[in-house]
Amino acid sequence: MVKRLKNYIGGKWVDSTATEYVAVENPATCEILAETPESPRADVDSAVKAAKEAYYEWRRTPVLSRSQYMTRFKNLLEDRFEDLARIVVEENGKTKDEARGEVRRGIESVDYAISVPTVMRGYKVEDISSGIDETAERQPMGVFAAITPFNFPFMVPMWFLPTAITCGNTYIIKPSPQTPLSMELTYELLDELDLPEGVVNLVFGGKEASIAVMEHPDIIGVSFVGSTPVAKIVYETCAKHGKRVQAQGGAKNYIAVMPDANLEASVANIMGSAYGCAGQRCLAGSVVVAVGDVYEPLRDELVRRASGLRVGYGLEETSQMGTVISGAAKQRIEGMITQGVAEGAQPVLDGRGAKVDGFPEGTFVGPTILDGVTSDMTVAKDEIFGPVLAIMHVPDFDSAVEVINQSRYGNAASLFTSSGKHAREFKYRVNAGNIGINVGVAAATASFPFGGQKESFFGDLHGQGPDAIEFFTDRKILIERWL
Repeated sequence: MVKRLKNYIGGKWVDSTATEYVAVENPATCEILAETPESPRADVDSAVKAAKEAYYEWRRTPVLSRSQYMTRFKNLLEDRFEDLARIVVEENGKTKDEARGEVRRGIESVDYAISVPTVMRGYKVEDISSGIDETAERQPMGVFAAITPFNFPFMVPMWFLPTAITCGNTYIIKPSPQTPLSMELTYELLDELDLPEGVVNLVFGGKEASIAVMEHPDIIGVSFVGSTPVAKIVYETCAKHGKRVQAQGGAKNYIAVMPDANLEASVANIMGSAYGCAGQRCLAGSVVVAVGDVYEPLRDELVRRASGLRVGYGLEETSQMGTVISGAAKQRIEGMITQGVAEGAQPVLDGRGAKVDGFPEGTFVGPTILDGVTSDMTVAKDEIFGPVLAIMHVPDFDSAVEVINQSRYGNAASLFTSSGKHAREFKYRVNAGNIGINVGVAAATASFPFGGQKESFFGDLHGQGPDAIEFFTDRKILIERWL
C-alpha cells in the first residue's frame, strides 16, 4: 500500500484529520511515492497551539543551548546527505548533482543559524542623558511559519526554520504538496534532537492549510517562496491580519553579454543558469541579451552546447538535465514555447515533445532556445519556469540596461564582460535584487540576504543573513536610571 504521510505536531507524528489525499508522483517514472493529506484548518490550529505552548519554555532556553541543537542537526543532515539528495531527485525530478547542491546549500543555512549567538546582539549607549543608559535588546516573538515551494523542497525551508528557532521562536512548515518527502525526512532528523515538544511542527496540505497559516491570529510572521500572483495574495492576506511577511515571488532574469566577454566562460555559465534544475528556479537565466557583434557567435555556441545536453532520469549519473515537476507544468511550458513561435520567435532549438528511453511517461521538456525575441513578446515578459532560453539582440550597453529594466520583475540580472566600467554601471543602474558579474546564477550565500525587487519580492526584510535575524526578532528598548 502507498504510504500516507502524517503531520508532525507537538513532537509526535499524528494522522491528519483530512478527508482528501493527493498523490506524490515521481515525475520521471510516474510512480506514486506517497499520499499527502490536504490538511484542514483544524490541523494548522493544532500545530499553532503546540508551537504557542512550547514558546515560553523555548525562549527561556539560553541561546547558546539553542545553537547547540543546530550543531547536532547539521551533523545528522551530513550523515543523511545522500538520502536527502535521493529523495529530492525522486520527488522533484532534478539530477543527482543538482539535488546534492540543494542539500549542501540548505546545510549552509543551518551553519548560519549556529552563529546566531554572535549576530543576534543588541546595542547600548551609556549616559544617553545625564545618569540614563539606553539599550536595544533583541527578543524572539512567538510562532512563525513558512509556506514553501516545490522547486527547492529542502533548501528553502532551511532558509527560515533553523534561524527562527535558534533566535528563540517556534516554527511551522507547510511544504508544497508536490514535494513533501524531503521535509518528512528532515523532521525525522529534527525529532532525533529531542527538542522540547512543539518547537518545530510540520503540516502537509494545499490551499486550505496555506490560508489557515496566513489568517491564524497566533502566527506572528510568515515566509513564502513561490509565484508572483500567489506572493501578492500572501503579502496582502498576512498584512491584513497584522503579520510580518516576506514573500518571494517569480522572476524573469536577464543575462547581458558584451562583445568583450570571454565567450567560452559566458556560455558555460549561461548553460548552467538556463538549464540547471530544468529552468525551475527563481534565479534561472531566461533571456540572453546579446550586445553588438557578439550576437551570432554567442547564439551559435549556445545552440551547439544546449543540443548536447543529456536529458534523463535524475538518478542516472550521466543525466545532465531532469524533468519538470509535472505533466501540467510540461503542458504549460510547451504551450508558452508555441505562443512564442506564434508571436515571431524562431525555435533554433526545440525541446517540445522530448522523449527519454525507458521513461515514456516522464515529464521531460528538452532544452529550448528561441531566437529573434523582442521585448513585447510573451516569452520575454512572463515567467516560463522551464528550460527555455530567449535570445534578444541590442546594439549597445545602454540598450541592454533599458531592456532589463523594462521587466516588471527584479529578482536577478547578470552581465558578462571584461570591462570594469560596464560592470560598475550595470550594478549601479539595473533594478534587480541579485546582481551577477560574470556569474550566471547570482545566488546569495547563507550569510547574505536573498535579494529581490519589483514584483519579485513583497515585504521589507528578505530571507537569509542579517535580514533573517531582523525578521525573527524584535528590538525592545530599555531606558534606565538608578537613583
